[in-house]
Amino acid sequence: MNSKAYWSVFAPDINGFISMKRSLGYKYEGEERVLHTFDRFVLAEQHTGTGLTKEIADKWAQRRNNEAKLTLYGKVRIVKQFAEYLRDQGINTYVPNLPKYPESTFIPYIYSYQQINAMLTACDKLRMKNRSVDSCLLIVPCLIRMLYGTGIRIGEAVSLKNKDVDLSSKCLTIKDSKNGKDRLVPISNSLALVCTDYIEHRSKLPVMDVNLDEKPFFVSLNGRYCRRDAVYSWFRKVLILADIPFTGDRKGPRIHDIRHTFACHSFVKLADDGQDLYCSWPYLSTYMGHQSLEATEQYIRLTSQMYPELLKDTDGLYVDILPDIVSNNQL
Repeated sequence: MNSKAYWSVFAPDINGFISMKRSLGYKYEGEERVLHTFDRFVLAEQHTGTGLTKEIADKWAQRRNNEAKLTLYGKVRIVKQFAEYLRDQGINTYVPNLPKYPESTFIPYIYSYQQINAMLTACDKLRMKNRSVDSCLLIVPCLIRMLYGTGIRIGEAVSLKNKDVDLSSKCLTIKDSKNGKDRLVPISNSLALVCTDYIEHRSKLPVMDVNLDEKPFFVSLNGRYCRRDAVYSWFRKVLILADIPFTGDRKGPRIHDIRHTFACHSFVKLADDGQDLYCSWPYLSTYMGHQSLEATEQYIRLTSQMYPELLKDTDGLYVDILPDIVSNNQL
């Protein structure tokens, strides 16, 4: 059952669309809020047609005051998917085009290998000062290793269910990702052992699971989903123990920067193994769940900047695809 009420002409279809998404395993919470806003927008426009019109879609796609370009892109993407759903239901509707994905000038923080080792050591040294059933301390050592070992997003990690973690096949199933696509993420033998050790300790919690497959993989001590803000709090403690200065939420280093670090370190490993970075680029893009190759390109640029010797023997292969970037001291 959907948590919000809808009143526009699209109300039955919005409910059906959200129910369909959730039946496929998507949480669809943020998207539901966007569709709720869209429903109110359609009401205000007094639209009565069964399908979406170009006029309504164009007006919805207009940028509001102080609205980030990425926010605008996201809300248009969701309505585009809804329009495609209407079309699949046999309804004559206009399907809007996506605007150009907004470019970002943000430069991620890339952890050094020494800092990664220090963080992993710090995870194992964490201790809980005050007992709390809401604490997610138990998951931190495994979670941080999974983030670095796979490059998945923090939201994807904490949303994993037990059925999504197949240790026999050494594979994660990522659902409801940032770009709305599911994907399979193979994991290493060492990460599988870390997950097995975590499960062994988790099994000792005094929590009864009725349907274990549907329960979250990463849980607090009460067996429930770990709140993301609680994970961030523990991560700050990891940085302190690892002696990594925290310069602010916008500057980092952030927990999401582990994903950026995974990508750069992956390119380094590929180069060290004698692999062609240009040929490996699409594989890493798919593995990380990027919507386009351009999203992965920034990591090639970052890697070439931090480790210029990796690209010295490429015979100019990357000259046209690697634009000029800022100097090392701005990373």
